Amino acid sequence: MIKMSNSADAIAAAERRMQNRRIGGDRRRTGVDADFKGVEKRTPERRKVERRRLIDPTTCERDYSLDEVEFMKAMDEYKRKSGRMFPTWSEVLEVVRGLGYAKASHETTV
Repeated sequence: MIKMSNSADAIAAAERRMQNRRIGGDRRRTGVDADFKGVEKRTPERRKVERRRLIDPTTCERDYSLDEVEFMKAMDEYKRKSGRMFPTWSEVLEVVRGLGYAKASHETTV
């Protein structure tokens, strides 16, 4: 019978501890690191996401012709409107045709 009372006391004590935790609320200290008492722990500032540049900066090492700049701007506009960062070749062809380019016939190339 003694064992029963000890185990019953242990269960009751465990229940009291759980109840105290639930009633006591959040015991964590907000904004302060427990290891360094008195030192405020700040959350890092969220970095602002840079907007995409019109032309990729890695390709800016040379001077581009007006046609090349027009094509890069048209591709960038297409990517923004469609939300596709990596367009397919058929989509690239669509942009090129939208700029007014057409396949030359054999008679004009000879």
